Amino acid sequence: MGKIKKAKEMLNNVIVGKSEVVDLLFTALLAQGHVLLQSVPGTGKTKLAKSFAKVIDGAFGRSQFTPDVLPSDITGIRFFNPKKQDFELRVGPVVTNIFLADEINRATPKTQSSLLEAMEERQTTIDGETIKITQPFMVLATQNPVESNYGTFPLPEAQLDRFLFQIDLGYPSRHEEKKILHTYRTQDPFEELTAVLSAKEIIHMQNEIKNVHLSEVVTDYLLDLIVQSRDHADVELGVSPRGTLAFMRAAQSYAYLQDREYVTPGDLKFLAPFVFPHRLMLTMEGAMTKTSLQVTKEILEQVHVPVEETR
Repeated sequence: MGKIKKAKEMLNNVIVGKSEVVDLLFTALLAQGHVLLQSVPGTGKTKLAKSFAKVIDGAFGRSQFTPDVLPSDITGIRFFNPKKQDFELRVGPVVTNIFLADEINRATPKTQSSLLEAMEERQTTIDGETIKITQPFMVLATQNPVESNYGTFPLPEAQLDRFLFQIDLGYPSRHEEKKILHTYRTQDPFEELTAVLSAKEIIHMQNEIKNVHLSEVVTDYLLDLIVQSRDHADVELGVSPRGTLAFMRAAQSYAYLQDREYVTPGDLKFLAPFVFPHRLMLTMEGAMTKTSLQVTKEILEQVHVPVEETR
């Protein structure tokens, strides 16, 4: 846990004022989940991804998603080498540890879907040959909510469901932005980042979080939240069973990072606003007056929180 703390401190020096986001990234990493970062341009989404890869000593791959990007640009191709008079395999940037899908909503649905196999099965297929992706593996996708509707393609529900968290970075506060100016005035702290964790240590922790305990009380509370997400009057599609499992694993990971061997209802309440909104499809009437985040908050208010937090 000491190394995780040090890695967080280093990231917080580069990405000022985003300690909660950093916590969520490590939570997703140990839960073997993927993260969708959403914010206006210039808030540090790309730098955050590169810095995160650097402190965990992970290989970093990146693709700038645009309408002309093809699926093979992401997964890889088999091409003919005239010098060797033979076909060679060239894997794409997704075969890495941390893959940044920059502005993912600018690519066509066909290109977006090229990530599905990698996100779900940790492998990619090139001309019938399956390439296993070295663990740990994590997709960090970014999208700008202020993009014009022309030239953008919203992610389908099936793909959104494969992201563990959707995180809105937002603008820094005045105090935080002043700190950014002081931090970057003379040098870029990114250059001072060093690897703190190894792949072997991360994989070990990913296995350890499965031992974090969920009591019957906490399990019932988790299920009550899931069921309410499906029964809410403004929701057409609620959280899927895949989302239920992801929610549980995220809670175990978050508790582990808090140096606890058990999950509390408070862990679930904290994580729900990052796990639920992108998985909820609102009814036409509901979408006219509310956002999915507002509906998530209503769900949290409607479901009784158990008082007893047992191991």
